[in-house]
Amino acid sequence: MTAERHEFQTETRSLLRLMIHSLYSNKEIFLRELISNASDACDKLRFAAIQQPDLIDGELFVELQADKFAGTLTIRDNGIGMSRDEVLDNLGTIARSGTKKFMESLSGDQAKDAQLIGQFGVGFYSAFLVADKVTVKTRRADGEATVWESTGEGDYTLEAGDKTERGTEVILHLRDDEKEFLEAHRLQDIVRKYSDHIGLPIKLRQAEGEPEAINQARALWTRPKSEIGEDDYKSFYEHLTHDFEAPLAWAHHKVEGNLEYTSLLYIPTRAPFDLWDRDQQRGVKLYVKRVFIMDRAAELLPPYLRFVRGLVDTADLPLNVSREILQGNRTVDKIRSALVKRVLDLLDDLAANRPDDYARFYEQFGKVLKEGIIDDHANRERIAKLLRFNSTTALDKPSVGLDDYIARMPETQEKILYLTGESLGAIRNSPHLEGFRKAGFEVLLLADRIDEWVVGNLTEYQGKKLESAARGNVEAAGKIDTADQVKQEAEFKEVLAKLPEALGHRIASARVSARLTESPSCLVAPEHGMSRQLLEILKQAGQDAPDIKPILELNAEHPLVARLKDALSDEVGFADLAEVLHGQAVLAEGGQLDDPAGFVKRLNKLILGQGGGRILLG
Repeated sequence: MTAERHEFQTETRSLLRLMIHSLYSNKEIFLRELISNASDACDKLRFAAIQQPDLIDGELFVELQADKFAGTLTIRDNGIGMSRDEVLDNLGTIARSGTKKFMESLSGDQAKDAQLIGQFGVGFYSAFLVADKVTVKTRRADGEATVWESTGEGDYTLEAGDKTERGTEVILHLRDDEKEFLEAHRLQDIVRKYSDHIGLPIKLRQAEGEPEAINQARALWTRPKSEIGEDDYKSFYEHLTHDFEAPLAWAHHKVEGNLEYTSLLYIPTRAPFDLWDRDQQRGVKLYVKRVFIMDRAAELLPPYLRFVRGLVDTADLPLNVSREILQGNRTVDKIRSALVKRVLDLLDDLAANRPDDYARFYEQFGKVLKEGIIDDHANRERIAKLLRFNSTTALDKPSVGLDDYIARMPETQEKILYLTGESLGAIRNSPHLEGFRKAGFEVLLLADRIDEWVVGNLTEYQGKKLESAARGNVEAAGKIDTADQVKQEAEFKEVLAKLPEALGHRIASARVSARLTESPSCLVAPEHGMSRQLLEILKQAGQDAPDIKPILELNAEHPLVARLKDALSDEVGFADLAEVLHGQAVLAEGGQLDDPAGFVKRLNKLILGQGGGRILLG
């Protein structure tokens, strides 16, 4: 049969050019990737054998064979193999491999860039780091053999093969300057460094004699913890995740009794590129009695812990378990509850004993962890303890925990105060904070979009209620010195009554403020109404938002506000001043004006003393 010639897709060609013409110093990772692929093929065969036991007729293994005469290195497995269509899908295209993100993530550090290869699902193509031609011979147990071959220069050939055994052979025709990878000691070192903990034998076939296993061939999580060192855990993490950075922390537990399972969970150092991709499947690997069942079992951890990597091996689920069986399964629910506790314990320990590492964790995954306040009512208090915030005393980075906050509260302060907004810059300069600063009350500054839902669900912590500094709540504002407030309310009674009409009833009412010390005005939410920030988020999301009008608060001691009294008889001047005060209040909290051009025109008119502007300059 004549070989068919196929063109690589554009993205594939770009990646291959990068592989072939780059100067990566850490080329040895190609072997890690190809061994990992071979191991996965064996895992898939184990899974298929649950339904068809006759598929496995002996030991599963990965074999390396170096032929110095031919200049080839072969990575062979007796796993599931590939059909012709699977070869086309898996080796002819990488449309599903995140190639664009991979290219964007390159840093210029050759060693680190090379490590990204497996993380982005393009591990097979790392073969071209050392080979000028790659031949793949593969056969499924129930299908025909196929041969794929390419020099990585833009196309590949496909033809029927004569392979009789099930499995796959990847034959690398090494470049002249890469012959070090034909040396037995070099191959052994690489296997021990990257793949020692794969749970099936990796054999090296020498020129003479039988192939010999060069790894422990015992899954790491099945070994006693006393036998496993820190480097072992880190090495296994790299094999499991293809992450080039060591994990921040991990937890390894074996549970025996009514429920039997082993878990090995890792906290990564850096967020993956697809953390916020809603379509990306999440979860830890699931094994049943050391048989690989599922790559991403989302049912074993809640979505807010989707950053956790690792695996669970249990003896209490059937080998033919499916996602449908996992859902609502009582055993799974018990394991899930225990795993959540393990992760939260791990984060508690990190926060208490390694605060710098916890700060690194929170920078990467804090927004995801916050989702737990909304989704996990049972652990809400524990999750809240782990949250970190900016505040009026910690502006640079989110470092304030709720326990720290409560410990610093003055005796006269009864509630935990916070302020939400679109950006930290806008919040830290908000007029709402002026009076609280003067009174010595710390306010948490919440700039993440999810924070509105967080404080909507976390209404209390350690017996202290959470309250917005932007809410028109008399109790919170009343803690500030307001000795002259009653007198000021009487003096401005007519002004306050006239403002809603002058502003076209865009406000519910107006009142003299007890919180402003420098700014002339601010807008506050009604005591039981939504914040302006939440209303804006709902509108931007295309959702129906209730028509809740804010309260306009005025600083009676500010010159602009004092001028309002003088303008009571000047309809134009009063309206212009009212619009300016209202517009300033909107802008100060990061809002958008309905009529920016009109606001600028009125402001210029007042500054220049035109028309009603004389009351401003008089």
